[in-house]
Amino acid sequence: MRLMNSKPSRSMRLALNLLPFVLLLIIYTLASDARLLENPSDKLLPSWSSFADAIQRMAFEPSKRTGEYLLWVDTISSLQRLLLGVGISALIGLVIGVANGMLPLFRATLSPLVTAVSLIPPMAILPILFIVFGLGELSKVMLIIIGICPILIRDLQLRTQSLPVEQLLKAQTLGANTWQIMVRVVLPQVLPPLLNAVRLTLGSAWLFLIAGEAIAATEGLGYRIFLIRRYLAMDVILPYVLWIAVLAFLMDTILRLISKRAFPWYHGKRGEE
Repeated sequence: MRLMNSKPSRSMRLALNLLPFVLLLIIYTLASDARLLENPSDKLLPSWSSFADAIQRMAFEPSKRTGEYLLWVDTISSLQRLLLGVGISALIGLVIGVANGMLPLFRATLSPLVTAVSLIPPMAILPILFIVFGLGELSKVMLIIIGICPILIRDLQLRTQSLPVEQLLKAQTLGANTWQIMVRVVLPQVLPPLLNAVRLTLGSAWLFLIAGEAIAATEGLGYRIFLIRRYLAMDVILPYVLWIAVLAFLMDTILRLISKRAFPWYHGKRGEE
């Protein structure tokens, strides 16, 4: 049997999924023990007990200064900014992407602008955003939108243009107007790719969020990481980074499940399990 045709069982797939993480934990434990044995006050690779103490302090004990549970306050603040930025980007990307793909006049007007904006590094215009929108929530949300929205627009434009021409011709033959074709023919077929595109841009959205919070914020996961880095508090930084990874993974999983439940025909056509 060819290797490309070999599929793991459910239990084997789970074991293979966990294997890289187990290896990383083993490597970290060995490296941490070696460094702490040489220098018990080493801060670069804290022990697991240090992580437990930091998590207890940040998540389950109120701050002595504010009385808040810092991890949860930071999480809520970051998720609010992220979800707002990603949601607005997805909506704009869907509308303009489909319009660019369907309407030649619309595409001739906006496509060059979208392409140009997508090629500008969002971090390069971060100071401009702070000057124009201030240091509040709007500038951070706008950074996420400017960072991922052009990518979503271009992806959905290409998806729309790649639809079979025969479908559009048949719909026109049956008397459908442009709006009806967009809503009944195009929209159902680009919604699954939209969810996939959002999943792929989540990493970039988190990057822009963390960057914005690091520069101008009073709470948030990125703000907290950059605040305590001056103390070399790796026992807090690493759990925060891991927590961000967990949140991103959960968001990706939720979007994947929504896509499978809402569009089973799309995943069945692709032969996904």
